[in-house]
Amino acid sequence: MTPNTRIGRPIRLSLACLCALATAAHADEGMWMPSQLPQVAAQLRQAGYAGDPAALADLTAAPMNAVVRAGGGTGAFVSADGLVLTNHHVAYGTIQYNSTPQRDLIEAGYVAADRAAELPANPDFRVRVTVGFDEVTGTVLRAARGKHGRAYHDAVDAAAKRLVATCEQDGQMRCSVANTDYGSAFYLVRQLELRDLRLAYAPPRAIGNYGDETDNFMWPRHTGDFTLLRAYVGRDGKPAAYSPDNVPYHPSSHLQVSAQGPKAGDFAMLAGYPGITYRNRTAAEFAQQVGATLPARVEVFDALAATIERAGRDAPEARTRYAAQLQSLKNNRKRAVGELQGLRRSDAVRLRGEDERAMLAATGGRDARDIAALAQVLARASASGERDLLLALVASQTQLLRAALQLERLRIESAKPDAQREGGYQERDLALIEGMLEQVQRRYDPAVEKALLGELLGRYQRLPDAQRLPEFDAAFGRAPAELAARLDALYAATALGEAPARLSRLAAARQGRALEADPLLHLAAQLLPAQLRLEDERKARDGELLRLRPAYMRALTAWRPRQGGAAYPDANGTLRVSYGRVEALQPRDAVAYAPVTTVAGIVEKHTGQAPFDAPRPLLDAIAAGDFGHTADPALGTQTVNFLTNLDTTGGNSGSPVLNARGELIGLNFDSNWEAVSASWWFDPRYKRAIHVDMRYMRWLMEKVYPAPHLLREMGLER
Repeated sequence: MTPNTRIGRPIRLSLACLCALATAAHADEGMWMPSQLPQVAAQLRQAGYAGDPAALADLTAAPMNAVVRAGGGTGAFVSADGLVLTNHHVAYGTIQYNSTPQRDLIEAGYVAADRAAELPANPDFRVRVTVGFDEVTGTVLRAARGKHGRAYHDAVDAAAKRLVATCEQDGQMRCSVANTDYGSAFYLVRQLELRDLRLAYAPPRAIGNYGDETDNFMWPRHTGDFTLLRAYVGRDGKPAAYSPDNVPYHPSSHLQVSAQGPKAGDFAMLAGYPGITYRNRTAAEFAQQVGATLPARVEVFDALAATIERAGRDAPEARTRYAAQLQSLKNNRKRAVGELQGLRRSDAVRLRGEDERAMLAATGGRDARDIAALAQVLARASASGERDLLLALVASQTQLLRAALQLERLRIESAKPDAQREGGYQERDLALIEGMLEQVQRRYDPAVEKALLGELLGRYQRLPDAQRLPEFDAAFGRAPAELAARLDALYAATALGEAPARLSRLAAARQGRALEADPLLHLAAQLLPAQLRLEDERKARDGELLRLRPAYMRALTAWRPRQGGAAYPDANGTLRVSYGRVEALQPRDAVAYAPVTTVAGIVEKHTGQAPFDAPRPLLDAIAAGDFGHTADPALGTQTVNFLTNLDTTGGNSGSPVLNARGELIGLNFDSNWEAVSASWWFDPRYKRAIHVDMRYMRWLMEKVYPAPHLLREMGLER
C-alpha cells in the first residue's frame, strides 16, 4: 500500500456531500483532516493555494511531515538539523526548567552560542512526528457490537490497546487510536517520538510574552511568541533519552521561511494539532457549558492563580518554580471568560437548540431512540460536574500528591498483564512517568502545594453531601481547620520532595511491589478506591456515549447539507489544516483593526513596568530604525504580528502559517477575544487567529539578540 493511500483515507462522507457542504459553508470555516483536502481542491485553489492539494493528504511528504506535535502544542522543523520552531509559551516549561533566581532564563532569554551550549528540555517534553494514519474502525468496533455501557467501553479499549501494542513492537513508534466523530470512526496514528529536545533560542520574557495577561487574547498584539528547540537522537538515528552523545535529528523535510511577509487579502494556510473542539455536541451540552461549566472554571482558576501569587509573593524560588503553572492558570482562566462571553455574544445556546430541535424533527427510527437515550446519559453526568472538576485539579495542580497517586496506581496496575493495565500505566508509559517524577522538585514548594490543596479541598468540603466521597472526608475531614492541620502534618513528614525517594519507589511500583512507607503514599492508598470507583462510573458512561453518539452524528450529517454547514469532524488532537486569508477585524460598531502591527506599537505600549517593559536592546534597535530587508515595503517599518481568519483552537499554538507557495510566513500563538468561543461555535464575523510575523523573528535574531549561526542554518543569513 502506498503512503498516500495508507495515510489518506477519507472520513465516511460521500464526495458529493462533502463538496456541497464545503461550497455552501463559510469559505474559511473548517479544521480539515489532510485526507479531506483533495476533495476540496477547487475551494483551496479558489482561495489562492498555488500547490497541489492532493499532496497535502500525504503525511510522509512536505509540507505536512515537517509539522509536529510539540509538548502541548504544535511546532515545525525549520532546518535539516532538527531545529523545531514553536511558541515561547509552548516551550515555557523548558525555559522555566532551566531557570533559577540566579540564572533566570525566563527574564533574560537564552541564545545558545553553539550546539554544545543547548540546554536539555524538561524530561517529559516530547516532539512527535506523524508518519501513519490508518482507518481501523471495523477492527475497533467488531467486538463492541451488541454490548452496552462498561462492556462497550472495555471492548473498544481492548481493541485499541491491541492495535497500539502491535504498532509499537519495533520500539520506534508512539501509536494511538484516535476516535473521530464520537465513535463513528477510528484511526491508528503512528508517530515517531523524539525525547531529547534542547533549548537553542528563547527571547526574553518581555518579548516572548510582551503584554502578558493584559494583552492575552487581545488585538492589536506586539508579542514575539517564538522559541527554537533542537531535536536529538541516538547515534544510530533512533529516538533516545537525553545523552551528551546524541546527535541532531535529520527530518525528512523542513519548512522554508519566506523572504516576503503577508499583506491584507493574501492566502494563508495553517497546519497543526488542535486539541478538542465541541461544535458537534448536543444542545444540552452547550447549555451546560454556558450555565455551569465555564462559570465554575473561571471561579476556581481565579482562586488558584491568586493562591500561587500570594504564596510566592515573598519567596523568589517559589515564584520561579510555579511560573509556568501560574501562566497556564491565567491563560485557562482568561480563555474560559472569553469563551463564556463569546458564546453569549453569538447566542449559541439558543441557536444550537433551535437547530437541534429542527434536526430531531427530521430524524426517526433507531437514531431517534438512541439520541433520546444519549440525552439521559448526559443529564446524569452533569450532576457531578463541580466535584469532578475539583478532583481533577487536585491531581493536575499538585506535584507531590500527583506523584504519590501515580506511584500507588502504578503499583496496582503493574500486577496485571500489560495489555490489561489502565492506559497511562503500561510499559510504554514508564519513561514518561519517570521523566515527570524526575523534575518534580524544580516545580514544587511545600507551602504553595499546601495552599493549592487548601483552596481546592476547601471548596470540596462545601459541596452538597450527594457529591461527597467518604474516602476524601476521612482523609481530610469536614472542616477547614481540620484540613489545614492534616495537610501540615502530611507535608512535614513526607520524603517525596526528594528525587531519590520518588525514583526508588518508582522502581518498586513498576514491579508491583509494596512501596516504602510515606504519609503521602498512605494518603494515595486511602484515596485511590474512590478514584477507581469514579473511574468505573465514567467508563460505563463513556461506553454508552461511544455507543449512542454515532446516531447523533448520523442525524447531524444528514441535516447539515440543508443548513450549509461544513463537513469536518470535531478536532481530536490529530493533524488538521485550515485555510483562509489575512483579514482585518471589526469586532464592534465603529471599531476597525488593521491586520498587521508594527514595532511602533511596542513603543506606544511601553511603560517600563511589566507586562509592558520592552527590553532596552529592543527599544534601541527600534529607535535606530535599521530594519533592512525585514521591513514591510508598503509600511516602511518592521512588522510584529498579523491576523488571519484561519480556524484554530487550543493546541494550535505553535502551528506554522504558510503562504500560497507553502512557505512559512507566521507562527500561530493566539486568538482574538471575540473568537475564544470558537472551540464550540464558529462565528465568521469575529473568528481571527493571531500570528508572529516571521520577519519580526528574523529581525530580532539579526539585529537585537543575534544568532547568526541559527539564521544561517535556516537559510536566512543575509
